[in-house]
Amino acid sequence: MKFYLDKIRAAFGNTSTTERTHDDDDFTETIIKDIAYPAFAISQQNVMYADVAELGGYYYLKTIIVGAFKIKTKKGAALSIEGKNLELVLNSDTDEFESDYSNVYNRYITQVDFQLEEEDISKIDTLQIDTLFLTAKKHQINFTTIKD
Repeated sequence: MKFYLDKIRAAFGNTSTTERTHDDDDFTETIIKDIAYPAFAISQQNVMYADVAELGGYYYLKTIIVGAFKIKTKKGAALSIEGKNLELVLNSDTDEFESDYSNVYNRYITQVDFQLEEEDISKIDTLQIDTLFLTAKKHQINFTTIKD
C-alpha cells in the first residue's frame, strides 16, 4: 500500500496539493475561453491577455496573466514596454492586487490594470512591441509579444 502525504493534506483542504483532474483542466480552460482579451504576450510559464479600455475619460491597459505567476502585493507593479522606437513604463492603477488560484497545480490567474495616456494607445500594438517586462515585488517576468 502506497502512502501519499499530499493526499492527506488535500483531504484537509490544502488546495496547493490537490491532484490535477480532468475537471480542473476544464475549469481553467473555461476561464481562459471567457477572457475577452486576445493573447498578447508569452513568457516561459505565463500567458498575458491584454486590451485597452476607457472608463470615464481615463485609459487603461487591462491585463490578465495566466500561469505560474503568483503574487499578493500592496506595492503595485510596473510594466516596461520596449519595441521599435518605443519605450514606455506603465504603472498599475492600484497598488493592491493578488493572484487567484485556478484549481490546477501551479497555475494562477492575475488581473492587473495599468494606467495609460491617450497618446500612448496607438503604441500598444504587437507589431510595434518586442518585449514587456513585468516587475512586481521580487518578480520580474520577461514577455515577448505574440505576432499575428
